[in-house]
Amino acid sequence: MPAESQMKPTMTIQGVKSRRWRDRIVEMAQHTRQAADVLGQASTDAKNATLTRMARLLETRADEIVAANTRDIEIATKRGIESRLLERLRFDHDKVTARVNALRAIAHLPDPLAEEETVFTGDGLTVKKRRVPIGVIGMIYEARPHVTVNAGALCVKAGNAVLLKGGSEALRCNRLLGALWQEALEGAGLPASAIQVIASSDRRVVRRLLALDELVDLIIPRGGPQLIRAVAGGTRIPVIKHSQGICHVYVDAQADPGKACAIVLDSKTYAPSVCNATETVLVHRDIAPAFLPGLGEALRAAGVEVRGCERTWALLPWAVPATEGDWDTEHLDLVLGVRIVDTLDEALAHIARYGSRHTDAIVSEDSDCVERFVREVDSGVVLSNASTMFNDGSRLGMGAEIGISADKIHARGPMGLRELTCQKWVIEGDGHVFAQPARTAQC
Repeated sequence: MPAESQMKPTMTIQGVKSRRWRDRIVEMAQHTRQAADVLGQASTDAKNATLTRMARLLETRADEIVAANTRDIEIATKRGIESRLLERLRFDHDKVTARVNALRAIAHLPDPLAEEETVFTGDGLTVKKRRVPIGVIGMIYEARPHVTVNAGALCVKAGNAVLLKGGSEALRCNRLLGALWQEALEGAGLPASAIQVIASSDRRVVRRLLALDELVDLIIPRGGPQLIRAVAGGTRIPVIKHSQGICHVYVDAQADPGKACAIVLDSKTYAPSVCNATETVLVHRDIAPAFLPGLGEALRAAGVEVRGCERTWALLPWAVPATEGDWDTEHLDLVLGVRIVDTLDEALAHIARYGSRHTDAIVSEDSDCVERFVREVDSGVVLSNASTMFNDGSRLGMGAEIGISADKIHARGPMGLRELTCQKWVIEGDGHVFAQPARTAQC
């Protein structure tokens, strides 16, 4: 097993003395492009073998992975990393085990490249649409070592090669995970350069990667608004943005109080630092007097700081007064905005004004109200009587997600295997020509 200092040059630009770093990035992208051509034609068995080998490597090397992550955390802590990023950086034994399970789940999913549908038959022609890989994908993300595993797995299974540029705060862990991916690929007979980790803390590396529009087919950034804007505005490569989640739960007048309390607590406290965590609860005025005091005590017991509107203060005197800025802030922490609204129309207007079109939920026993909410809320994921935590690839049968797209084109919401492919048309004829018979040349 190669030691960290002996990793293959295809996966890192660290230690390169004879070449400038920008030349090295081009070389890596070229290798990835070549690997994509091979991977796009690889058998399902070979791709699944890569995933199962990676799962075994994660199990056998778990202590080493956690040690690398621990060192990353120690250095990031000394540098004053934000608490929300520190939690996303953490990759302990439980999280490694979760990735092992995800890898095996993805290996058992159908190969999306096996999909083909006939869309038209007529005049002897058969027209089909066949699912094909996108090609070379560049991932740019902060913290999140688990993305190095998820992105590699989903890209390989969908026939794509991938360049992974994680944040400098996860340098050691990502470098090791990249080496394990390459070992898994080689063991399955696939090119090691199909997954390459760009292990560099130099920000110029990202700018160079974004300039490689002839080698990279798609960029997927995951991180804060500043990162997303910088990536989207700095490249000609198509970008699918995985941006902030200002998510809502609307508790309707006809809500079941028990369901509503459980849903709000889960949506806020299960994983407050993730993008599908709820940031604002909207409560109908008719249910607020009976519902909010109990919810407030449950939130306070869970350590949640409630920032409420004026009417909320009357029911929760200990709540912090909400400012205008609280309604459009992604706190990613145990902070929750609470606002009492008079009507469903007011709730919909609030979500339209302050939301990020990511994940929004309604709790109601009124089917007409639920249907209107689902129809009118323009978000990637809309839930009725369920926690916003269910916007999660593993819970939606996808094994994992490469991210949750905030865009509408080419994909929206959680992105799994099918969202990492596109389609090409296949037209089957039998000597068909488009010209009229009288004008067809005689050969």
